[in-house]
Amino acid sequence: MRRLKLSSRGLLFAALCFVTAYSSPVAAQAPAVTVFEGARLITGDGSAPIEDAAFIVEGNRFTQIGRKGQLTVPAGAARIDLTGKTVMPAIVDAHGHPGFLDAVTGKMSKVNFTRENYIDHLQRYAYHGVAAVLSTGTDMGELAYQLRAEVIPNAALIRTVGLGLAYPGSGPADASRNDVPSAITSPAEARKAVQELARHKADFVKIWVDTRNGTRTKLSPEMFTAAADEATKQGLRSIAHVFDLADAKLLVKAGVEGFLHSIRDQEVDDEFIKLAKERNVWFTPNLGGINRLSLIRENGTPAWFDEPLVRETIAPALVRERAQVYESRKRAGAAPGTGRPAFDAINTRKLHAAGVREILGGDSAGDERRWLGLHGFLEFENMVAAGFTPMEMIVAATRDSAQVLKLDQLGMVAAGKSADFIVLDANPLDNVANVRKINKVYLRGQEVDRAGLRAKWQAQWRAKAQL
Repeated sequence: MRRLKLSSRGLLFAALCFVTAYSSPVAAQAPAVTVFEGARLITGDGSAPIEDAAFIVEGNRFTQIGRKGQLTVPAGAARIDLTGKTVMPAIVDAHGHPGFLDAVTGKMSKVNFTRENYIDHLQRYAYHGVAAVLSTGTDMGELAYQLRAEVIPNAALIRTVGLGLAYPGSGPADASRNDVPSAITSPAEARKAVQELARHKADFVKIWVDTRNGTRTKLSPEMFTAAADEATKQGLRSIAHVFDLADAKLLVKAGVEGFLHSIRDQEVDDEFIKLAKERNVWFTPNLGGINRLSLIRENGTPAWFDEPLVRETIAPALVRERAQVYESRKRAGAAPGTGRPAFDAINTRKLHAAGVREILGGDSAGDERRWLGLHGFLEFENMVAAGFTPMEMIVAATRDSAQVLKLDQLGMVAAGKSADFIVLDANPLDNVANVRKINKVYLRGQEVDRAGLRAKWQAQWRAKAQL
C-alpha cells in the first residue's frame, strides 16, 4: 500500500513537472515585442512623414504607431534605434515572372522552373524589400499554388494567375516561356482554360493581347471577351497584357479590371480615360528596360549601375556583360529613348493626371535583361519621371498595389497590419532613387537575413566561375 502511495505522489510530481516543462516553451514562444524609434516614418497612406517616429511590433504585427516618447511601451520590450534612417512599408509588386531565370548565368529555361529556384527568386524579392509579388502567366503545374499557401522565411509571398491565356505563340516574348500559357484559338477554349483556373482559385485570369510588333496573331475580341466573361462567371478577376488602345477599350468593356503595361501604340483619348475611371481600372505601366529614363552618365552607364545593390545581388559576369552592352551603345552613339514615341510614358503621365490608378509592376525576370528586384526599383524612377511625386510613387508601390492584390494586411505601416517594412539610409522623398539605399528589411516582424542571402549567392557565383 505504501508503495502505491509513493507511486501516486511520484505520478503527481511527474505531472507537475510535465506541466511546468510544457508551459515554459509556450511562454517563450509568446510574441516578442520590439519598439523601433527615431526614424522618419513614411506610413504608405500619402500623409506627411512622422519625424522622430516610434512604432511597436508585437510578433508579426504593428500594434502602435506614433512619435517617440508618446507610445505605451510594454514592459520588457526590446528597443531598436533608427535615428537618421527612413522607414517605409515593404513593396508589393503586381507584375513579376519568377521561376525561369537562372540568376547566376542569366539564362532563361524551363529546366530552371523548380521549387528551389522559385524560392530563390522570392528571396531576391525579399532582399529588395518586396513583401509580395504577383506572378503573371507562366506558372507551370502546381508549384506556385503550393508556394502560395506557404510562408517561407526570408521570402516574399507569392500570388499567381497560374497559366495566362494567349493565341499560340503570342504570349511571352521570351522564347523559353512562349509556349507555356494556355493556347487559345476559340471562345470555347478560352472558357475551358478559365474554368481550370477557377479550380485552382487563381488570383487573376491573365489575357495576352499583343501582335508583338506585327509578328504574331493575337486573340480575337470574341476570344478575349469570352475569357473575361467566364472569369466573371467563375468569380475571378481578369487582367490583360495589352499594347493597342483599341484592344484596351474592348477589354475594359469585356470586364477586365487591370492592365500589365500601359498603352503603347498611341496616346489615350478621352473615351478611354472615361471608361477607365468608370470601371476603376488600374495599370502597371512597366516603363523600362534597365536603361530607359534612368540617368545615363557621360560614361554611358546609368547612375544605379555602380551602386552596392547591383554588386550584392547580380553575378559579376552579368554585370560585366551589361557593362559591355552600355559601352557598345556609347561607341555607336545610341541614346536611350530614341526611335518611336514613348507612348507608354506619355500615357502614364496622362492617366495619372486624370486620376486613373497606376501601381508598381517591375516585370522582373520576364527575360534575361530584367534583373530580379532591381528592375522594380528602376520603375520608381521611371514613374516619377512620368509625373508621379516620390510620395505618390511610394503609395502606388505599397498601399495601392496591396489593395489591387487584395492583400489587406500589407502595404502600410499601421496598427494591425503585417510588420513588413524597409529601413533606408536616405530619404526617398528627397530623391526617389534612395529606395535602393536599403539598410534592413523586415517581413512579418522578422529581419530578413540579407547577409546570409548575399553569402549564398556569392558562393554560387564562385562555384560557377570555377567550372
